[in-house]
Amino acid sequence: MTEVAFHFNAPDKLAYACRFARKVLRSEMRLVIAGPEESLDRLDRMLWALGPSDFVAHARSGGDEDMVAASPVLLTADPRESSHQDVLLNLGHNVPEGFARFQKLVEVVSAHDDADRQAARERWRHYAGRGYEIVRHDLVLKGG
Repeated sequence: MTEVAFHFNAPDKLAYACRFARKVLRSEMRLVIAGPEESLDRLDRMLWALGPSDFVAHARSGGDEDMVAASPVLLTADPRESSHQDVLLNLGHNVPEGFARFQKLVEVVSAHDDADRQAARERWRHYAGRGYEIVRHDLVLKGG
């Protein structure tokens, strides 16, 4: 069964996604980051702007097939498009389609966006109602 974790109180969800991607790459796992296209556009630019020692190799779904297949990080609006199955990071408001095929699902929740927080409560109820054990990480207590 997929491990579900909620990372609450992210001051900036996209900056957190960048840090999370670096961490996952160090563990030699593959990461799919799902979210709305406009968020993925911004995240893509942020990942390219990281310094040389922080570089995160990534690709966008719909891009060159060889690049997408080789990339350790994939940005996509639809995680079902990916062959990766290690970690799924959700930046969207809805339960991502096909999340159950991943080993781990991480839901990132804003510290300040009430609509995002309410959507996260709905996703939490969805997973809990289907028997998923949920791990809670408060990013304020962890220092972001």
